[in-house]
Amino acid sequence: MGVFTFVCRNSGGEWSGKQLKGDLEASAPSTYELQRSLVNTVLSTDSSGGVQSSFSMVTPSSAVFQVIVGGGGGGALFGGGGGAAAGAPAGGGAPAAEAPPAEEKKEEQEESEDDLGFSLFD
Repeated sequence: MGVFTFVCRNSGGEWSGKQLKGDLEASAPSTYELQRSLVNTVLSTDSSGGVQSSFSMVTPSSAVFQVIVGGGGGGALFGGGGGAAAGAPAGGGAPAAEAPPAEEKKEEQEESEDDLGFSLFD
């Protein structure tokens, strides 16, 4: 699995991305085209599996872009305004606890409204 992190900057209407630790870089007139160009640049050096990417604006003229190649599937992506790019956790670990049935949740919500002595919709 390869993880490639780029620092992206806008200067004079042109976006450029330079790899944080490495020599890969690209430039383009828009963030969308820059992302496509950087993914293609990464794939020219490492095409060992599926690709995940995430783009996060830091300021109006700078951003961080990450490309992950290979590894396990099924992770959340940096998208829109945040999150973490990660594959499924490796190894065994305990299974997640089961959530209580939806009916019980609804009853608890109704009880909590009664505890306050008023309802939002009264």
